[in-house]
Amino acid sequence: MKASDLLVQALEAEGVKYIFGVPGEENLDLLDSIRSSNITFVVTRHEQAAGFIAATWGRLTGEPGVCLATLGPGATNLTTAMSYAFLGGMPVVCITGQKPIKKSKQGKFQILDIVRMMEPISKFSKQIVDANNLPHLVRESFRIARREKPGPVHLELPEDVAREEVDRLPFTVTKVQPAVASRHALETAAEMLMEARRPLVCIAAGANRNKSFGVLQNFIDRTGLYFVTTQMGKGAIDERHPRFLGTTALSSGDYTHDALDAADLVLMIGHDLSEKPPFFMERGGKKVIHMNEDAAGMDDVYFPQLEVLGCTATNTAALGELVKPTEHWETRVFEDVRSAWRAHVLEASAPETFPLVPQRVVRELRDALPSDAIVSLDNGIYKIWFARSYPAHIPNTLLLDNALASMGAGLPAAIAAKFVYPERQAVAVCGDGGFMMNSQELETAVRLKLDLTVLILRDDAYGMIRWKQAADGFEDFALTFGNPDFVRYAESYGAEGHRVEAVGGLRDIVRECGIQGGVHVVDVPVDYSENQRVLIDELARKNGGTP
Repeated sequence: MKASDLLVQALEAEGVKYIFGVPGEENLDLLDSIRSSNITFVVTRHEQAAGFIAATWGRLTGEPGVCLATLGPGATNLTTAMSYAFLGGMPVVCITGQKPIKKSKQGKFQILDIVRMMEPISKFSKQIVDANNLPHLVRESFRIARREKPGPVHLELPEDVAREEVDRLPFTVTKVQPAVASRHALETAAEMLMEARRPLVCIAAGANRNKSFGVLQNFIDRTGLYFVTTQMGKGAIDERHPRFLGTTALSSGDYTHDALDAADLVLMIGHDLSEKPPFFMERGGKKVIHMNEDAAGMDDVYFPQLEVLGCTATNTAALGELVKPTEHWETRVFEDVRSAWRAHVLEASAPETFPLVPQRVVRELRDALPSDAIVSLDNGIYKIWFARSYPAHIPNTLLLDNALASMGAGLPAAIAAKFVYPERQAVAVCGDGGFMMNSQELETAVRLKLDLTVLILRDDAYGMIRWKQAADGFEDFALTFGNPDFVRYAESYGAEGHRVEAVGGLRDIVRECGIQGGVHVVDVPVDYSENQRVLIDELARKNGGTP
């Protein structure tokens, strides 16, 4: 068979159902092999979007998503999405084309060293120079992408190699049982937790994987421990739980940080250095237990006294068998934090003004959606409000990126969510800046007949940077822009366009969009003045400072 046929057979053996991408002439053999396979090729309108979709597929399923691009500019367009997956811990297999490597008549036209370019932003990057190596390279690529910490791998398939005749078969796919911690490490962790007076659990990105769901909830229920989450740990446990104390949406000084400050021992489950630290350790201060599949990368703010390494789900379950609630645990401080957090964050009144303030956006959207609806956030100041105030009831129902924190991922991630969970309602929440970076994927969503709602929070500016510019005392400069009429823009793609014009309108529109189905775009005028009033002034007063 042709090498491209063998590659596709190897992908089928790995369980690949979809490949997302924008092919070029160097991919034509591979494209033809996909055509006659059981894999569906999904054409996107930009390679970056294909990468974001593949990464989110990996994030939601635990199995590598696959994306495809051609050489040169097609491959360079994938680098942001590859970086997104690399820092965010999302398994992806990225395939790019290349000119013939054994005989070429085009000089250096469009030729870049893509393999070297991908090396710093992937776990593995390799050019396929011999078609006979395809079976083991595909098998190894999927193993590397899936292995903790998950991430992207890259294979470059030159045009002439794709056409080579081979007499090989794909490798048999085998599953690897991850290692678990030693009994001594688990017993030591249990002793530290039971000896502490104010132990607290912090659930981070590495624990927010499918295999950990349920196990974490059982651990909290069994031990009676209180817990917080980082932004990328959000939703790992139902946030209506009576011992949930909030998400570390800000760097410090919020109500949730009061719990971390009060704790004398923090069990960090799934800490990832790519995410902003949820607290700052000080020598001689609180103790930290690091529980993850990878060893802790120590730095000036994170140097745990104990590491419990191996399969997070298995180790969490085993630790839950060893930890017994103790009478000397001081829970009053955590109950006080929970009361303050609920009053000031979760249940705080949202001004009924128009344009909508961010708290009102969060509340109306939560009210409009069922528990299993998936909300995909782009990147902007609203991410803080959602991380802080949006209760996630089911794992992976609030998708945000606190690692690369790239703009432009919100809509592609929501498209991926519909591929994984076609029966669920999906909503992308984008700022007007981030939305326009990949707005062309509206055509992809319409063409695929997806049921998808896109909220555009419109302030006619790069709002987060403008807010920080003002907060740091700089003059307002270079951060505002104009926007198209988003209702007509949506209609030009064949989607339905809506505009919120009053308080309560967002909730009603989102509910109706869910009933109607199809692709909907909702223009939501937003007033970010609450950033100053709440996130700076209110928290300054809370912490005894002057706004």
